[in-house]
Amino acid sequence: MANQAGKPMKSVSEQFRLLRDRQQCALIPFITAGDPDLSTTAEALKVLDRSGADLIELGVPYSDPLADGPVIQAAATRALRQGVTLDQVLEVVQSVSPQLQAPVILFTYYNPILNRGTDAFFQAIAAAGVRGLVVPDLPLEEVETLLAPAAAAGIEITLLVAPTTPSDRIKQIAAQSGGFIYLVSVTGVTGMRSELQSRVQSLLQNLQSLTDKPVGVGFGVSEPEQARQLKNWGADAVIVGSAFVKRLAADQAGLSAIETFCQQLKAVL
Repeated sequence: MANQAGKPMKSVSEQFRLLRDRQQCALIPFITAGDPDLSTTAEALKVLDRSGADLIELGVPYSDPLADGPVIQAAATRALRQGVTLDQVLEVVQSVSPQLQAPVILFTYYNPILNRGTDAFFQAIAAAGVRGLVVPDLPLEEVETLLAPAAAAGIEITLLVAPTTPSDRIKQIAAQSGGFIYLVSVTGVTGMRSELQSRVQSLLQNLQSLTDKPVGVGFGVSEPEQARQLKNWGADAVIVGSAFVKRLAADQAGLSAIETFCQQLKAVL
């Protein structure tokens, strides 16, 4: 698959290799598809791409988002009330992805994958231009069922490591995770927090001692200074969700607000 310039679209792994060669920490913004509406989502993807995003995580609205905090839950609820569907989300990605340099990572819960059928789901998201996938309620024991169809479609599945995950399980997750490993910085749901827990540094170092795959840190990052701290601690990527979702949904100036915020975050990384 190629972008508008005719160049093959980078995979998640390829993007991380390029950033590592430049000794850069990746910025990964998250937004919820369909909030405030799908046309804004399309514009937001382009705004983030030109404002410093290295990869972009796009959340599919879901009725029971167990891992999401109040800001993202509210965004998903608003999108669902408008009738936003997975097919509509993929139409947006398909229309915009040829114009993007940043690979798109889809964030969805397991149930929509099962409803669509595994093979059909991966074929559909790959055709739309998605390059990565995060499934927050996918247990390690179920990953095997998705890996082969994902690989056949050129999709990398990124797995999550929590602060409570024991080392032997971390090794198994790291071995299976594609693109990068998603380190959840807190015990709990997503959301903006005023400061990072100090144990994140030791969690990050422990994880990096067990694998050479890139590690992205998310859940709770809301300010440029926190992003800078994570970079200094050695994170390969900083994932910022609720702070983007809140700005985009706030008012008519949402696109301008996420542009400025994305540039501020990228400046410290």
